[in-house]
Amino acid sequence: MKKLSYRIILRPEPEGGFTVIVPSLPGCITYGETIDEAKRMALDAIEAYLESLKKHNEPIIDDSEILESTLSIQFA
Repeated sequence: MKKLSYRIILRPEPEGGFTVIVPSLPGCITYGETIDEAKRMALDAIEAYLESLKKHNEPIIDDSEILESTLSIQFA
């Protein structure tokens, strides 16, 4: 079994909770009321997405080779 890595984005929602987006897996979006729940939901969503890719003989990619950084700028 190969270990895969995926970057997730947790976006706080105004009504509470967090929307989770998996950028490398288009359409893989979920929600959790807490950060921990959101991460668990993301794990379930990723696993289901990968099962679908496998079922349809689609390539399975991951973020293990992705380099990521953040830039901060001042903007008026």
